[in-house]
Amino acid sequence: MLTLYLTRHGETEENVAKILQGHLPGQLTARGLEQAAALRDELCASGLHFDVFLTSDLLRARRTADIVAEGVGLTPLPCPLLRERDWGSMTGLPAAALRHRPLAADAETVEQMMDRARRFLIYIRCQYDGLSVLAMAHGLFNRCIAATLQGGKLQDIPLWQNGEVRLLTVE
Repeated sequence: MLTLYLTRHGETEENVAKILQGHLPGQLTARGLEQAAALRDELCASGLHFDVFLTSDLLRARRTADIVAEGVGLTPLPCPLLRERDWGSMTGLPAAALRHRPLAADAETVEQMMDRARRFLIYIRCQYDGLSVLAMAHGLFNRCIAATLQGGKLQDIPLWQNGEVRLLTVE
C-alpha cells in the first residue's frame, strides 16, 4: 500500500481560453503561479512527508512542480504516464468544438486514458510500495486515476481544480 497525493498544475492561459491543451506545453497565468505557490505553502505547512515527487513531463506541470518542490525539498521526477489526454488533431481547438464534432480518430479515447491510469498505478505500486508519493498532473487525467482506484466512472469524479491536491490510497 502507498499514499498518493495527487495534484493539478496551476492555471494556464489555455485553461482560461478553454482550449484543448492536450500535450501543448501550456503557459501558467499569474493566477497559476499564485496557485503553485499556495500549493507549495499548503504542503509545507501540513507537515506531511513525501518520499518521492513525480510530475507530468509537460511544461505546465513541470513549472508548477518546480515551484512546489521549493517547499517539499524533493526534485520532481518526470513521468510521461502522467500526461494529459492527447487530443491528437483536435489539440489547440476550443473545447466547445467537442460539442459539434466526433472525437478525432487520432485522439486518445477515455478507455485509453483509463488504461494509462492503470499502468501508472501499477508502476507506482511496483516502484514505491509503502511510500508517500506526491504527483503533479492534469485535471482530466487525475480524474482517470481516481476513477480507476475507486472502480468507478470518470463522470463520477468531481472536476479537479488548478492547484488542488487530493489524498488517494493505492493498495
